[in-house]
Amino acid sequence: MQFGLHLAPQHRVYAAFAVYSFTLGNIFPRLPQIQHQMGVGEAALGLGLIGTPIGTLIALTFAAPLLDRIGYRRALLGAIPLLSVFYFLAVLSPNPIVLFALLVPVGLLIGSIELMINLEADRTEHAVGFRIMNRAHAFWSIGFFAAGLFGAAMGQLGLSPQVHLLIVIPLSLIGTLLFLGRFEPSPNRAGTSTETVPRFAAPSGPIMVLVGVTLCAMLMEGASADWSAIYMRNLFDPGPFVAGIAVAVFAFFQASTRFFADRFVERYSPTGVARALLTVLALGTLIVFFSPMPEVSLVGFALLGFGTSVIFPLAMSAAAQRTDRPAAINVAALAQTSFVVFLLGPPLLGGIAQELGIRWSYGIGLPLIVLGFALAGAFGSRPVPHESPAE
Repeated sequence: MQFGLHLAPQHRVYAAFAVYSFTLGNIFPRLPQIQHQMGVGEAALGLGLIGTPIGTLIALTFAAPLLDRIGYRRALLGAIPLLSVFYFLAVLSPNPIVLFALLVPVGLLIGSIELMINLEADRTEHAVGFRIMNRAHAFWSIGFFAAGLFGAAMGQLGLSPQVHLLIVIPLSLIGTLLFLGRFEPSPNRAGTSTETVPRFAAPSGPIMVLVGVTLCAMLMEGASADWSAIYMRNLFDPGPFVAGIAVAVFAFFQASTRFFADRFVERYSPTGVARALLTVLALGTLIVFFSPMPEVSLVGFALLGFGTSVIFPLAMSAAAQRTDRPAAINVAALAQTSFVVFLLGPPLLGGIAQELGIRWSYGIGLPLIVLGFALAGAFGSRPVPHESPAE
């Protein structure tokens, strides 16, 4: 039996990205309160948070055969609400060790959902005849923005993170049933390569160059999600709402940029757009690093969202277009290598915040931005085809 709204295939993909990211994003505005309840510093909190990317990497590497056996419809309808349940259990943690253990299954679910919805976006893109991937990721940012607003409001109302994340469970379930209840996976692309991609695809030299470009964007995105609310609390103590709203501001500007990035890539080339975004990212990082007041910091977080928006998607496109190896292997190598690097983010940034101050969690990104700017020529100058106006 199917239930829920009748939606066009691409609109159902957009909804999947948004409902998933709303479910995922509610914990981040509450990290200051979670840290306070556990009574630990930034370094210990960062080590606890690393459970999520470890679980995600495991799922990205090994989950695909299991998901095929379960069936993508059944797996997706169960995984998104279950993600909200495991997040609720995670915020009950009395210390970072328990938090780490409970975030590993969160990461397993995140990796599985990422596999399913990105594959579905690719298949739907092929079926409808126009590109939807960047817009789908824009809806991811919209869901994350909504989670940031909701989490900030729950904090301002004085609700504990535990009560807040408990409320998210029925919201996630209702959103899943309403928007995805009639979900049926799109067929595989015709003529898709059957070459087996190794579980760990070794990166070539050119792929490592692309990793070098994406490092700064991935670290600054992680810093904005994991540490922006704690940054606002530690430096300005503006209250739960303003502290939490930093997460939402970042996500809003990231979403807005993703909506309109394709036309600029077409006009100015991937390298040109990447260098412009990296310049904005550098400016946002400097503002956050030197900011004297919370309002100025929010401007910095807006620029961080703008600057990080499509660096990684551009790198993925550049990897897929390389002809030295099959596209699937190059894409897998970039994704897995970048994610291994991303694993180092929470403990690295937490340790830096505790030893040098929270501002340096962002300051460390400046030399990486310079590196990315220098290597961005690897993105190429060939314009991408324009997205059809049909939606």
